[in-house]
Amino acid sequence: MPRINRAIELLEQGQPIYYTGVRDRTYQGGLEAAKTWADYLLFDMEHGPFDISALHEFMRGLVDGGPTRSGHRTPAVIVTLPTDGTDEQVMRANAWMVKQVLAAGVHGILLCHAETPGAVKAFVEAARYPFQTIGVGQGLDVGRRGSGGQGWAARIWGVSVQEYLRKADVWPLNPEGELMLGLKIENRRALSNVEATLKVPGICFAEWGPGDMGMSFGYPDRHDPPYPPEMEQARARVLAACKANGIFFLNQVRPDTVTAMIDEGVMIGAGNEEAAEIGRRYTKRTMPW
Repeated sequence: MPRINRAIELLEQGQPIYYTGVRDRTYQGGLEAAKTWADYLLFDMEHGPFDISALHEFMRGLVDGGPTRSGHRTPAVIVTLPTDGTDEQVMRANAWMVKQVLAAGVHGILLCHAETPGAVKAFVEAARYPFQTIGVGQGLDVGRRGSGGQGWAARIWGVSVQEYLRKADVWPLNPEGELMLGLKIENRRALSNVEATLKVPGICFAEWGPGDMGMSFGYPDRHDPPYPPEMEQARARVLAACKANGIFFLNQVRPDTVTAMIDEGVMIGAGNEEAAEIGRRYTKRTMPW
């Protein structure tokens, strides 16, 4: 296939993408998810257990259940981490999570509560090998991902170790990269730094996290619209920062809102299969998948 990561392939074509969450975190769950309708799968370790063994088994199931309807070896898988992006020190101390997740053969990571540029810089550097030098000296230091986990990841991707090492870099900073790094700008501290945070090289997408953002404004449960004015302003600020820095914006989409969201600039949709089908027809996506 042109790409290992189908989600990147679609974004390169200017097509919005849609994801769904992983419910069964087992080998059998992977077998069943291999033919998913979604463009990528979100494997939650923010609120679910940080279980690398389960992630390995799920990825193995995806391979055995594949290929996907588009002919790719597996759907793209993006993982949320239990650590927050509080500051550089916190992210450096928890960089081991980034390395272990990537060694399972996933295709991206979403960092929750990305509050500071320093935390995001450390996050990107933890995901990169030191020989990948695009952006080094221009907002990034040398990558810190080490040797040792590439063998299993290469088997999951279906490539040689040498090819994995070449392709396992962050996109779109590296045009040949196959990894997507995302951020949740989901509280008032993160919002106050969003313009500087999204200038850090190596980030692919970001979202505003309405559930947690609402809590930070004093609303226990305002995950779904309609939102109060201060939350609408927070969303607009994150969207504007994404557009200013060429970063894809993630937002909830529903069957009755997906086309308007696309027109606004949403490129990653959190929604169900019906909303995805409507969105794909609207952007004249070539199927299958």
